Parts: sequence; C-alpha cells; structure tokens
Amino acid sequence: MTSPQIEIQLIAIIVSVACVIPGVFLILRRMSMMSDAISHTILLGIVLAFFATHDLTSPLLIVGAALMGTLTVYLIEVINNTQLISEDSSIGLIFPFLFSIGVILISMYAGDVHLDTDAVLLGEIAFAPFNRLVVGGTDIGPKALYVMGSILVLNVVYLLLFYKELKLTTFDKKLAAVLGFSPIFIHYSLMSLVSITAVGAFDSVGSVLVIAFMVGPPASAYLITDDLKRMIFLSIAIGILSAISGYWLAALFDVSIAGSMAVMVGMIFLIVFILTPDRGLLSIIKRRKKQKYEFANISFLMHIMRHENTDMEKNESSIETIHNHLQWDRKFLNEILSIAKENKYITINEKGIIKATREGRKIAGTYYYDWVERT
Repeated sequence: MTSPQIEIQLIAIIVSVACVIPGVFLILRRMSMMSDAISHTILLGIVLAFFATHDLTSPLLIVGAALMGTLTVYLIEVINNTQLISEDSSIGLIFPFLFSIGVILISMYAGDVHLDTDAVLLGEIAFAPFNRLVVGGTDIGPKALYVMGSILVLNVVYLLLFYKELKLTTFDKKLAAVLGFSPIFIHYSLMSLVSITAVGAFDSVGSVLVIAFMVGPPASAYLITDDLKRMIFLSIAIGILSAISGYWLAALFDVSIAGSMAVMVGMIFLIVFILTPDRGLLSIIKRRKKQKYEFANISFLMHIMRHENTDMEKNESSIETIHNHLQWDRKFLNEILSIAKENKYITINEKGIIKATREGRKIAGTYYYDWVERT
C-alpha cells in the first residue's frame, strides 16, 4: 500500500471511532436524527465564525459550530416542549431553516471561498492526505489526522470522565437528578460534543458519512447486546470494519470513498438486522412460526378435549371432519397432526377419532381449564 492509502484508512478509522462514541448515546436516548440536524445546522455556525475571522483555519470555526449545534438542540426542545408538535416535526422545522440560512449566506457572501455545500455534505477523504500539517518546515502528516485525533481524544476523555453520569441520565433522568447529577449539563455537553465531532469531520468525510458513522455502528451493536460497555466496543469495531471495507470497495469499483464507507455501514447493519440471534429478522420469523404452530397445537388439543366423550365427538374430533370445525386447510392440519403424533400428544382409534394422550393433556391442560373457568 502507498502512503496516501494508509493515511486515508487511518483518518477514516479515527473519524469512525470519534463519531461512534457520542453516537452510542444518541441511539440509546432515541435521538439519532439529532445527529442529522446538528451535522447540517453547524454549517451556519461555521459560516458566521468565518465572517468574523475571515480565516478557514481558525479554531473559532469549531467554537461557532459547537454553539450552533447546541442552539439547534435548544430550539428543537423549546418547540417540542410546547407539546403542540412531535419531536421529529421539531427537527424537521429547525434544521432545514438554519441550514438554509447557511447555504444562502455562502452563496451571497462567500462564493469565492472554498466553503461550498457539496464539500460539506459529501466531503472527499481522498484529498485529505494532501492537506498537510507543516510545523517548523517539517511535514508531520495530514492535518485531518491531527484534527480528528484531537477530537477523538476529547471524546474518549469525556466518556471516561462522565461515563457514570451518561449511563444514568440516559436510562433514568429522574434518578440522576435525585442523586445530584445534572441531566441538563450532560445532555447539552453531549450535544456540543456531537457538534464538535461533526465539524471536525467536515473537511475529510462530510456530513453524510458523519451521520452514517454516528448512527449505523451503534444501531448494529444495539441489536447484538444489552450491555453498554460491550455496545461501545462493538460499535467501535463495526465502525472500523466499515471504514476499512468501504475504502477497498471504493478502490475496487473506482467510486467515492466516503460513499462506499456509508454503504458498508448500511450493509453491515443489514447483515446484523437479518442474522443476529434472538433479535434478527430470521430469528423473529422462526420464532413467530414456532409460536404459530405451538398455538395451533394447543388449540387443536383443546378442541379435542372439549368434545371428548360427548355426542359431538364423532363429528368434531374425526380425522375426516375436524379440519372443517377448526377451519384449517388439509395441509396445515396434517402438519399439526404430524407434530402431535411425533410428540405423542394424540392417538387415533380404529374409528378415526382423535384422542388426547396424558402428555397432550399436560400440554393443553392449563389453557383448557382456564377456558372452562371463563366459560
């Protein structure tokens, strides 16, 4: 591999990990779409800070972005707290409004500045290695590596310092307040962290990939585990895997690197969504099918027990006519009969009458006697 290839992948890995850390808590707080809102509205913060400094490299751009991200959250919550419209509607109102102001200001007053909306939304990580950081005449590597590395360190330090508070305010705000923690401080500091992370990743990957990294890996990990620490580490691993596999997918098909990484985030989520044991789509389908047959088997046994030793037993429990009374087709009835015979829940006498065995009575007994009591 060439040096630029290594640097691109390293930048992508650092960006993914930096985005994943706050992203885990956005997912758990059911605020994943807030990352979309913040990653767009901070454009206005960047533009206003640029107008104040006239310097695209000024650290005040990050400060402006963080403040605008915090303002976005505040405005959304102000509207949401009126309970006149839902939270998603609040997001849908605020972020297009603030983002559009930023786009208009760029088109009117910064048309000759390299601060275009395409770069903000899509980014191009392929060019990141060419934006070098030179100290004392010495090239020490891509600037994005140091910017995102610093933000990653900030995110890790924040997580280590406030892990207990983040965990408590995420799952039980009232208990956190009773114990003396400040849910408001944790909430807005987390949103500021999301803003700083998003603006730091603008130059290298753009907001689309920021959203993908903040939401995709944590969402995948959320389907796999209920343990917070495991979820954080799994999210980091999935983010790194998405970054590396996305780079090589882009190299294979000669397409956008950031786009390919976002695609791999989605593909990994899709695989997890379908194949995860217990929670995956296939597991849910199998479980529902199993429940369907278990319920049908109990209904079948209850029907037999209900008409046992009555004048209607010959008609209601006959192997030839029972499907009419249960309103099942022959194929489904044969499947239930096969299961019942295999488990020795029933016997069929010489007259073709189905009888419940002792084992069958045990299986359906509780449901049957509850039904008798109710009727």
